Amino acid sequence: MNVNSSKLFQLFKYTVYALLAMNIYWFFVEERAAALVQFSGGVGIDNVREAYSSTIDTLAWVVLLLMFELETYVLEDEHITKPIALSLHGLRILCYVTITTMVFGYIDNLIFVNDVLPLAGITDVCALQPAEWSWAIDLDEYTPIAADNCASFSTASTFVQFRDVPAIVDAAGHTEIVRLAWVDVINSIAWLLVVIVLEIDVRLQEHNRYEGLALKASTAAKFVLYSTLLLAAIYWGVKGDFVDFWDAFLWLVAFVFIELNVFEWREEENAALAADAAK
Repeated sequence: MNVNSSKLFQLFKYTVYALLAMNIYWFFVEERAAALVQFSGGVGIDNVREAYSSTIDTLAWVVLLLMFELETYVLEDEHITKPIALSLHGLRILCYVTITTMVFGYIDNLIFVNDVLPLAGITDVCALQPAEWSWAIDLDEYTPIAADNCASFSTASTFVQFRDVPAIVDAAGHTEIVRLAWVDVINSIAWLLVVIVLEIDVRLQEHNRYEGLALKASTAAKFVLYSTLLLAAIYWGVKGDFVDFWDAFLWLVAFVFIELNVFEWREEENAALAADAAK
């Protein structure tokens, strides 16, 4: 790779990282709008995890990504002093705790969308009082029901209401929302497992033990996990959930960069060991 192509590659990589950081804002905007419907009395401390799971999760992931970038590419081994190592590890532990907590946030959201009640006595969306109810367009996306849009939501004659929330949807829409909530849970667990495997890779590489069975086991595990994440991204794309699809796509690209960092690091270490052995 010549100098110019190397610079272009780094520019592309950090552009992807910047776009991921911007997604923190877009998830916040989306979840804040949904929270106004789901938590009409305001979001309390107990509800923050459920209300802003994607926002907090993405923030923790961006910080964790930068930690991996620093350790696997930016900082040379001799630059990672004890204070720097402790700082990196401390931040990573904080990120892991946050990410694990947010997995339960996605599970809370799955429980919420499954907890519905039949909307008795209503066979037509337009029979509802305007401005008092919302229609669940998607997971975390609601539209106020009004006289000029009520007829456009559904031709069904039965509906369900999310418990304690003035939001409704028909059976078909509810099924799609539940599926999206399941994909969120599966995706979050798969990503958590990816970074656990990658963390093990980095520790093994630090001790020049990322070879043989360890390398094969890591490769096999990541093939399964990245395939799962790719399927989740495709599902969001097919269902028209652009924000989730775009976020998932960018994260896959970003972790390709981290994997390349680890690969190059391993190649450099192997070359250095071979040079020492030849002396």
